[in-house]
Amino acid sequence: MGRLFKEYLKEPRVYVCSGCNTHLAAQDSLVSKSFHGRLGPAYLFNEVVNIDVGPAQQKMLITGLHSICDVHCSVCRVYLGWKYEMAYAQEQRYKIGKVILEKEHLNKDSAWR
Repeated sequence: MGRLFKEYLKEPRVYVCSGCNTHLAAQDSLVSKSFHGRLGPAYLFNEVVNIDVGPAQQKMLITGLHSICDVHCSVCRVYLGWKYEMAYAQEQRYKIGKVILEKEHLNKDSAWR
């Protein structure tokens, strides 16, 4: 089995996995906190690191039909949210390529203090 490559973000404020404290996203990559996931509040990010992306599946979400992939932490494998592969409504296409991380599975890195 090979070594796991973990990416560490150099930004001063970083969101981390609540299960293993692996870096996931910089605060600067945060697009919106106005989303809702399976477990409650969720955040939309432009860029996320240290995730594994599952196969695409079509889902009817609150905002219409989307093609999404579940995302998991690449270290502890906890479910984190999903990645938008396709949005079929024109006004939802800004989400394509972005990632939803559920707040339930996020912590802020200790550098936020």
